[in-house]
Amino acid sequence: MTIPSDDAGRTVGGDPDGGAARTSDDGPGEPGAGSGPAGTGQDLDAPAPSSSANGPSSVEESLLGRHAAAEDPVVGRSLERAAQSGTDELVAALDVLRGELTAQRLPLTTPGVEEDRRTLALAVDQLDDYLLPRLRARSAPLLVVVGGSTGAGKSTLVNSVLGEKVTVPGVLRPTTRSPVLVHHPLDVRWFSTDRILPGLARVTGTVDHTDSPSAHRSVRLVASEVLPQGLALLDAPDVDSVVVENRELAAQLLGAADLWLFVTTAARYADAVPWDLLHEAARRRAQVALVLDRVDPGAEAVGADLHRLASENGLGHAPIFLVPEAHLVDGLLPETAVGEISRWLTALGGDAGARSAVIDATRDGVVDDLVRRATELAGAVDVQHEADGYLRAAVDAAYEDARRTVLAATSDGTMLRGEVLSRWQDFVGTGEFFRAVEQKVGSVRDAISGFFRGKGRKVPEVEEAITHGLESVVLDAAEEAAERSYRAWRADPSGAALLDGLDLSRASGTLRTRVAEEIRGWQADVLALVSEQAAAKRGTARALSFGLNGLGVSLMVLVFASTGGITGAEIGIAGGTAVLAQKLLEAVFGDDAVRRLTRTAQDRLSARVGAVLDGEARRFTSQLDALGTGEATGAPLRAAAEEVRRAARREQKARAAEVTGAPDLGSVVGQAGALRGAHARDPQTLDAPADGPAGAERPGFWRRLFRARPADETAADATSTTATDEPGDER
Repeated sequence: MTIPSDDAGRTVGGDPDGGAARTSDDGPGEPGAGSGPAGTGQDLDAPAPSSSANGPSSVEESLLGRHAAAEDPVVGRSLERAAQSGTDELVAALDVLRGELTAQRLPLTTPGVEEDRRTLALAVDQLDDYLLPRLRARSAPLLVVVGGSTGAGKSTLVNSVLGEKVTVPGVLRPTTRSPVLVHHPLDVRWFSTDRILPGLARVTGTVDHTDSPSAHRSVRLVASEVLPQGLALLDAPDVDSVVVENRELAAQLLGAADLWLFVTTAARYADAVPWDLLHEAARRRAQVALVLDRVDPGAEAVGADLHRLASENGLGHAPIFLVPEAHLVDGLLPETAVGEISRWLTALGGDAGARSAVIDATRDGVVDDLVRRATELAGAVDVQHEADGYLRAAVDAAYEDARRTVLAATSDGTMLRGEVLSRWQDFVGTGEFFRAVEQKVGSVRDAISGFFRGKGRKVPEVEEAITHGLESVVLDAAEEAAERSYRAWRADPSGAALLDGLDLSRASGTLRTRVAEEIRGWQADVLALVSEQAAAKRGTARALSFGLNGLGVSLMVLVFASTGGITGAEIGIAGGTAVLAQKLLEAVFGDDAVRRLTRTAQDRLSARVGAVLDGEARRFTSQLDALGTGEATGAPLRAAAEEVRRAARREQKARAAEVTGAPDLGSVVGQAGALRGAHARDPQTLDAPADGPAGAERPGFWRRLFRARPADETAADATSTTATDEPGDER
């Protein structure tokens, strides 16, 4: 039996003819959330609302459009084309949104990222498994997914309404392992392709009882002539299964449903896991019906509590069916136990208007939910971008400090100490060079030239000392930068996850070799600068008389003491050694040329050191580059979601004016393709109520199922006892 509620939320008797009365949100005689087909809010008997001052309502627009179409076939065809155009526009917008969603990975471990990734996967599943297939095939059969808790009796219920064993209930848990989709034989092509649930293989034949991966990732198709054409049932795995794959598949299948038939038991109807899914269904306005299975005689009051929970969770519109505890006969429940569910499903399958109402309501809810999800995900993408920026900034700061440390050490005289200073002094001698410079005989250049003719063998020793000194400075700076970057990343969840399996706490093992190569390259650059300057000044012979290598070493020493010439303070720092190099170079090239050569040599050293440090920094930043989080922002995803929202509103407006046939709201008894028990009547309710008018025609089942009843009918129900089940139906 079905469970309605009165004003106070008390459980009252079911409809005498087996149909559901009101749902818990409806007051007596007031159309509520559940007054239209499957909770669409449409009161089938209420007069159309009057026009407001702002123009006709959407309902009025729909009625006016249908009236005009009925009088003028040209108008009808125009409205149909407009509706199809609106659908095509919505599909195009959804395709763009899908592209934006699938481009997202959310790879960084930002706060709440696990939930964001789950939302992303669900959004793509919503598009692939339900929304795009449904929009591209509006006339496809309505898919009712039967889901629920472990051992709730889903498979038994499906078998019982069909009157045959198409799915096998299990004694062991989990029970339903792979989903079973039952369809009318003429509807097979709707489900044999990957139109919906493209990730599941299609199989036919006997049930796969194994726990193999193929069983989890397939759907078994079963044809049944009992089902009305245009309606399909899918028996889903347990939503609270101990097998993770089962739980995930159950959620995916429910997301692909036009209508949820959610089965629970009198003992487990308040369990948390099912209500998490039902709460999500309410949030996306999915059309839901609840089945309370295995209700012991006298325990029908649990239906009122289930109504309370449904209302509190946004499902007050959902019809609730009570299935009594009963003995199984050949594995099937008695017809009277499933009669109301069978009549309800048969009515739905046999009424194109009702099916469209359910499909449209679910689809509109999914679109709105998808827009909400996409907007939230756009924010998550922005958070990823910000996390990427933070990690890059930490690395950039560490290696920029390393660069400044090296440049300071190579320009403030620090390098002119230790081995470099010793080798330079060996090269220039102690006082001998000064005496040569201070001689006033002939030419200063001749004096210097004569001095250096016997010093060429000392040049390689100075160059080697410079190489070792520079290596030490660069390696120390790189080690410090690596340690700083590593500490910064390890302290951040996003960075810590990227460090797993990588040895980034120290400089790379090949750094020493690269540094030595760059230093030798810089020394070659300096020698080339000296050679070019000598040629430009037509002083080749003079430079050769001093020795190009000696001039190159002198320029290197000068670079280490100043960026553009020796100052008094720098002479003090360098111990007076750099002044010798400066005097020599000025004697050959002149003051301006020496300053220019020094700046150029300094710039080239900075570039080579920067290249080395950039390579070290890329060990970190390449981890981010591979993820693409630096370029990704939420703006494109947010824009795509907004376009879907606008297209959906336009499509809904066009659909409201579309020509649709009037729903057949009459009795379903006698229809072809009726489910098992659809014709059954409780012996106590076969006749019309005694106080009803003689010969009066009772309202059709579908109208009674989804409408708010008059106050006198509600009052009569409120004083009646709950409908009883057939004696001997105990399981």
